[in-house]
Amino acid sequence: MALPTWLSSRLALPVVASPMFIASGPELVIAQCQAGIVGSFPALNARPAALLTDWLSRITEENAAYQAAHPEAIVAPFAVNQIVHRSNDRLEADMAVIVEHKVPIVITSLGAREEINEAVHSYGGIVLHDVINDRFARKAIEKGADGLIAVAAGAGGHAGTQSPFALVQEIRAWFDGPLLLSGAIAHGRSILAAQAAGADLAYVGSAFLSTTEANVVDGYRQMIVDSAAADIVYSNLFTGVHGNYLRGSIVAAGLDPDNLPESDPSQMNFGSSTDAKAWKDVWGAGQGIGAITAGLGTAELVATLTEQYDLARRDLAAVLDQPAALPVR
Repeated sequence: MALPTWLSSRLALPVVASPMFIASGPELVIAQCQAGIVGSFPALNARPAALLTDWLSRITEENAAYQAAHPEAIVAPFAVNQIVHRSNDRLEADMAVIVEHKVPIVITSLGAREEINEAVHSYGGIVLHDVINDRFARKAIEKGADGLIAVAAGAGGHAGTQSPFALVQEIRAWFDGPLLLSGAIAHGRSILAAQAAGADLAYVGSAFLSTTEANVVDGYRQMIVDSAAADIVYSNLFTGVHGNYLRGSIVAAGLDPDNLPESDPSQMNFGSSTDAKAWKDVWGAGQGIGAITAGLGTAELVATLTEQYDLARRDLAAVLDQPAALPVR
């Protein structure tokens, strides 16, 4: 499909690591980039807001130093996620910092806004926008987004409900630009499946919650390793937007995961202390975590995903080389 050359040529594996609230910080982003995948973090993770400048400088400088010391290595670019919902009172100030640092990729969520896209385009960056259905995808492109992230059923955090096959199929019927697929991708086979379905890149988040570089407590890290798809609960209680959460963390918070009340979506307030507490105490994760059986460093996890991906490509090539099966009568 239509990935910019400066992006496709700087990937060791066709993966963008999704920005995870609280969990994604400079340590994880730097490790992801140096492992050859796009690392990302939400701007709101830099608290207080003045810390955002420090984080961007550190990521840029450490990746450049690593590349200089290892000229043969593939060091991927990084991305920053912006919640563009009107309740994010940091948006304007954070965007000024992003423009100043010329962040190469900006991931926008919860609303598409032309002025944000124009600001990123002013210095040559690209905007990828989270969508959960075809209607939102069309709006995002109409307002100037360069690419789309199809957040399908099973994704961690704020996830949609549509099958990845249906969602990608509808988007690809009219859009041939950069397309990422999110939703229960935690194995190299799933990365290849995302490409086979029509996406350019896989969007992987929950698998990195188990890594040593993730900014999570040890209990969260271990729960990722110990849990599977059946341990994921879909609810809008915690932020006003439906998302996937670990059953064990909901129980530990004193709630019944099978009888959670509905929240009022109009009360969304991203970036507030209440929202941060919700994510701190109730832990997000996607349905793909059954593939994660050990806590690894980021470099080791990416190496494992790469090995799985390469094996899946070989296995699929062998299947495709076989004679076509006889038609069913």
